Amino acid sequence: MAYPEYGKKFCRKFLKILFGREFKNLNIVTQKSYGGRDTGLHGARLDVYIEEGDEVEIDSSNVSAIYDIESDKNNKRKDIDFIAQRTRFYHAIIDSRSLKSGQSYDKLKRVFVIFICPYDPFGDDRMIYTIRNHCVENPELPYEDGARTIFLYTKGRKGRDNESLSQLLDYMENTTRENAVTEELEDIQEMVDVVKEDAEVTVAYMKGFERDQMFLEEGKELGRKLEQENTLREKNRADTEKNRAEEEKRRADAAVEEIEKLRKQLEELQKS
Repeated sequence: MAYPEYGKKFCRKFLKILFGREFKNLNIVTQKSYGGRDTGLHGARLDVYIEEGDEVEIDSSNVSAIYDIESDKNNKRKDIDFIAQRTRFYHAIIDSRSLKSGQSYDKLKRVFVIFICPYDPFGDDRMIYTIRNHCVENPELPYEDGARTIFLYTKGRKGRDNESLSQLLDYMENTTRENAVTEELEDIQEMVDVVKEDAEVTVAYMKGFERDQMFLEEGKELGRKLEQENTLREKNRADTEKNRAEEEKRRADAAVEEIEKLRKQLEELQKS
């Protein structure tokens, strides 16, 4: 993170708006990687991993918590269809690394996996979807395992009761100074302006952009090459079929000429 103090400040503001409370002692790690326990196992890379150092009271219990914030712009249908499995995996891999050997399960930290999406993950047009485990037969039965998954749909229209969160998501959907309508968002906009003006960040962004463009152009070039090869293959096949047809016609014509020649010879023999 080029501006760690800005990242920490933004995350604190984001979590405050989402949960409606102050966040003080935060340990923030961007692009935190979890390798597979074995070379054959799947690993994960979390966009922003936040560990709350102080125990806080949540739902009448004092616990510390981990927050994984994912800015997910991948709106491919296949990935959306399996986003629940993806969040399940994130929860599992965070849990597996957050409890030390010998510790009791009451030390297991709360885990909040938060997805910010420009697409609707469930098609209900909601600004916020909060997912938790519960008893199917009796949903009101208390069952608190400390796991939460929150999906924030930036264009969702239902459930916009939290005005501050609604304004934040509108701003994230279209990050302009005009949409920085609150003091919190103005602070964020100031940070955005500073980062945008930083040459190193701009170069890093451009390198990423150029890399994406390179991959795009390579993909287009590969597509053109495959199309040309396919066209050439079809042309060769057509030429082969044409040559085969012409050869068969030539042979047929030669056979007809030979038959006609034999017929004339037979007629000459009959006359003599």
